Amino acid sequence: MTFPEQWLPRSVTSLRTYSVRRFTHDLASGLTVGLVALPLAMAFGIASGVTPQAGLYTAVVAGFLISALGGSRVQIGGPTGAFVVIVAGIVARFGPAGLSLVTLMAGAMLLIMGLTGLGSAVKFIPRPVIIGFTNGIALLIASTQIKDFLGLRTGAVPSSFLPRMKTLAENVWTLQWPTVAVACATLAIILLWPRVNRRIPGSILAVLGCTAVSALFHLHVETIGTRFGGIPQGFPPFTMPHLHAEHILPLLPSAFTVALLCAIESLLSAVVADSMAGDRHNSNVELVAQGIANIASPLFGGIPATGAIARTATNIRSGALTPVSGIVHALTLLGILLVAAPLARFIPLATLAAVLFVVAWNMGEWREIGGVLRMTRADIAVWLVTFTLTVIADLTVAVGVGMALAALLYIYRIAETTTVAPVTEKYLRDGQAHILQDKEIPPNVAILRIHGPFLFGATQKLEEATEDLHGFPAIVILRLRNMTALDATGLYALEIFAERLRATGRTLLLCGARDQPAELLAGADFVEEIGRENILPNVQEALARARRIGSSFSGVALEIADDMQVMKI
Repeated sequence: MTFPEQWLPRSVTSLRTYSVRRFTHDLASGLTVGLVALPLAMAFGIASGVTPQAGLYTAVVAGFLISALGGSRVQIGGPTGAFVVIVAGIVARFGPAGLSLVTLMAGAMLLIMGLTGLGSAVKFIPRPVIIGFTNGIALLIASTQIKDFLGLRTGAVPSSFLPRMKTLAENVWTLQWPTVAVACATLAIILLWPRVNRRIPGSILAVLGCTAVSALFHLHVETIGTRFGGIPQGFPPFTMPHLHAEHILPLLPSAFTVALLCAIESLLSAVVADSMAGDRHNSNVELVAQGIANIASPLFGGIPATGAIARTATNIRSGALTPVSGIVHALTLLGILLVAAPLARFIPLATLAAVLFVVAWNMGEWREIGGVLRMTRADIAVWLVTFTLTVIADLTVAVGVGMALAALLYIYRIAETTTVAPVTEKYLRDGQAHILQDKEIPPNVAILRIHGPFLFGATQKLEEATEDLHGFPAIVILRLRNMTALDATGLYALEIFAERLRATGRTLLLCGARDQPAELLAGADFVEEIGRENILPNVQEALARARRIGSSFSGVALEIADDMQVMKI
């Protein structure tokens, strides 16, 4: 790829082969995801301590720029739950002007990360840290919606988690049954409607249905109109935010956290999109687009934005083929602002609270906790500290402490890989089953090896070495004899690799794992998925297992060694 080519947005490269058929797919998916984004954008705006239109303006402006300038073919951008807690805290302490300053600084940081290639630094964040603050953010989002879900009369609710829960508990007797009924009805529709029809988004049906019922029957529930006076009709207004230079240093850590969260979530969303759409995104171009979008967003009254995993997945399932779909999604929301904004005043806040409850549940990665608890005590400690600090302190502290613990753990694991022992006859005898030089490799088998510690920061090498699985035969043996250490991030990378192979009809065999990696693998869920019979003690037994499988496909044997044709990891 030439230098100018590698900086071209996917919207430009996609237009080279664009057609009417592609536009038809993009139009349908863009309209669908635009409707899905409507209640989410308003709900994220309210939960962030700003107005519902701020969320909509973000989805329109940032969503358009992320799709038009980004490095992913089907990524959808906009406000997300990751920012809710930190944005609400900034607004509470520094007001809307402080939020604008943070968003601009975060956008500049993202732009620099993309232009300098520093986006790859995101890979050095270990999985227990990511899961810890994702769990924490989800819990915090849910806690901020309890007041509107129950219709509690509490006045101002504290921004900190423990005081907030104390205030809500003390005022639970003020709950409003009509509000609870509307919220529960919304939840029921969102959760049950997909069993009836998956093409029409349940969140849209819930918002429309509950809004109509509350308006027709004049239910005594708080709405967007009663709290905010409705949503202004028209284009997002261009306004230069009032910035205060004295706030730059105090808000710098918050801006760094916003930029980090944006980079993590956008690139994670792009990776998910790649796996669903069979594509490969350009990380640096994507971060440049995220930076530009976050610089532009506060100029139009918006808040921080990033790639949205759920909306991106909806976009792909709806048939999106190019970034035009994301542009249509933004224009759909703009059309609603221009035509139907006055109707938004009837939407019950309880309905939006229920929507965010579902968002919090879906984004929480709660299923991952079971896997973390089967990791080493050190990994569990990193996750638990990150989760706890996210909830009771703030994200900046949580990420900083989590990264510090992970760095110490990394150093410890590297030190543990160093061993000194005499070479004995037993050592030579036992090693005979692991060497490949005297073994015949069937033509339908490829062998890869991992050499060295397979920890966070190194796991992308497996993805890079196996980018094109179509060149691999039916059976892939992953040789772990020289993999000296494994952590939760490395284990997750192995799980993703196994899923990719299974999706293409290939079989994965693992062999030769040493003590620490073998212990970690033994408690992992994906061991059951690939079959314990496919985890072998050495390459000799792995080759025997491959012959028993008897695949009819032919392939090329790949071994990582200096004196053979190799693929190195």
